[in-house]
Amino acid sequence: MSMLTLNNIHTYYGQIQALQGISLTVNEGEIVTLIGTNGAGKTTTLNTISGLRRPRTGEILFKGQRIDKLPVHEVTRRGIVQSPEGRKIFGRMSVRENLEMGAFIFDRKDTAAIRQELDRVLALFPRLHERLGQPGGTLSGGEQQMLAIGRAMMARPRVLLLDEPSMGLAPVLVDQIFNIIKEINMQGTTILLVEQNALMALGIAHRGYVLQSGSIVLEDTAQSLQENEMVRKAYLGVD
Repeated sequence: MSMLTLNNIHTYYGQIQALQGISLTVNEGEIVTLIGTNGAGKTTTLNTISGLRRPRTGEILFKGQRIDKLPVHEVTRRGIVQSPEGRKIFGRMSVRENLEMGAFIFDRKDTAAIRQELDRVLALFPRLHERLGQPGGTLSGGEQQMLAIGRAMMARPRVLLLDEPSMGLAPVLVDQIFNIIKEINMQGTTILLVEQNALMALGIAHRGYVLQSGSIVLEDTAQSLQENEMVRKAYLGVD
């Protein structure tokens, strides 16, 4: 079943067109990845889905309902939650406070529900449990990425939008983050993943789309994209 559908999306920054007729589908239970070079439109695609950018034309459907005219907080309440590029955690706030910021969809009086989500997130990220009282800005890069994803998970997403989760991380931490992404998916969360490390992304995804200059130029199963000669040369570093 389709959870998320983009139909002919055109997004602009002023007079500059960033997305040129993007159409894609994310089915329930999938990990779908968007791969492409810097400036291809990957982050703009996520920002358009989450409501941070308004498409000039086209439509975005979530479980069959249009969401492209909704404000960001309403898109989040519907179940689409973004973990942004660069993490954007609150450096002076504690790990717990950062996580609780993600729980804004709940009534603040519903402490039991917030606690339930916190326990679920901390089970995914035991490292954060050890640092609940520590300022977010004092965490390592990998821990900050865990915090950013954990904060998004606090909103109980149906679809999780992940923007460059491996950026700036050592290879051993990249493996750890991607294992957590797989675990989140196995627990029932659908994922749309933007990732510069195309090899890692295709290694955990079910399907993928290749973006060039704001347009989708290729879509296929992750396995087929890994074997595609153009993808191997351009994005996987394989001759």
